[in-house]
Amino acid sequence: MDNIAQLKQDLTIHAELKGHALTFRSTWGIFSPREIDSGTDLFLKHLELAEDEICLDLGCGYGPIGLTMAACAPKGQVHMVDKDFVAIEYANKNAELNGLHNAKAYLSNGLSKVPKDIQFTTVVSNIPAKVGKEMLSIMLHDIHQQLAPGGQLVVVTINGLRQYMKRNFNEVFGNYEKVKQGKDYTISRCVKQ
Repeated sequence: MDNIAQLKQDLTIHAELKGHALTFRSTWGIFSPREIDSGTDLFLKHLELAEDEICLDLGCGYGPIGLTMAACAPKGQVHMVDKDFVAIEYANKNAELNGLHNAKAYLSNGLSKVPKDIQFTTVVSNIPAKVGKEMLSIMLHDIHQQLAPGGQLVVVTINGLRQYMKRNFNEVFGNYEKVKQGKDYTISRCVKQ
């Protein structure tokens, strides 16, 4: 029985991300609860941000990408959304824990609950392999509508989705850039013209 009580305790992750020492609490049932996953790690190494970015982290989980962006953009703001209420709870707890008051997390299926009047300069996502083409299509069109001109969409996917992302980025945004391809993951970027 002690084992179950122990499993119910929050997990703690200490990470150095883009030059910022961050602490995350997580729990079983949300993505990569014990460590910053290798896709996120690769992604953050190649993400370029200004200090006043208006960001959206789509599918934020407990917040490693969104909160790193908040640390890198102290004059900006970061919206973090997820369809999992547990992830949202932990992302907000982690924003508080790290003193990142320019970041907030809330429930949203894709961009459905994101205020429509916000024009983002950067939208990011660690896209799950099982996202589904319908949801991806909705997300890409919604992102295109809410990106400021010159704004960027940067995603990390498993390598198997690379061509699929290239096709979809070109279809919706008219451009595609492969930022980095690692052993397992690809970082893709497009810009709203």
